[in-house]
Amino acid sequence: MANRDDNPIQARRILVPVNGNPTDRDMVALACQIGRANRGEVHAIYIIEVKRSLPLDADLPSEASRGEEVLDRAEEISGELDESIQTELLQARDVGTAIVDEAINREVDLILLGINYEKRFGEFSMGKTVPYVLKNAPCRVWICRQAIG
Repeated sequence: MANRDDNPIQARRILVPVNGNPTDRDMVALACQIGRANRGEVHAIYIIEVKRSLPLDADLPSEASRGEEVLDRAEEISGELDESIQTELLQARDVGTAIVDEAINREVDLILLGINYEKRFGEFSMGKTVPYVLKNAPCRVWICRQAIG
């Protein structure tokens, strides 16, 4: 039986996809807290979704600039917590597939996803990325939905 003082969350490698949403702050902060408790590492990634009409390695300066800004903000958040994170800007055809591939390649124990509260046709929708990651990720996946309103 575990001691009450033991950390119940055993995640040494944590993946945090960021995209500039308001939930990024909470997800990066939570990842840093879990990483510190487990002496682990946090990887924040920003994924540029490349249209199929373009080559996968197409030069997309405005998207890359936006991604770098979001990753810089993730580093600032981790710095405020006296933690360090690794950041990477990726280009992929599909965000969900890229998240799962990174989780596999980095052998992560936990993916932290933040999502906005969005409605499609009057109903709450998680879009296509979250269901894909939930279905295909090789590790735990935690989702934090933004508050309504």
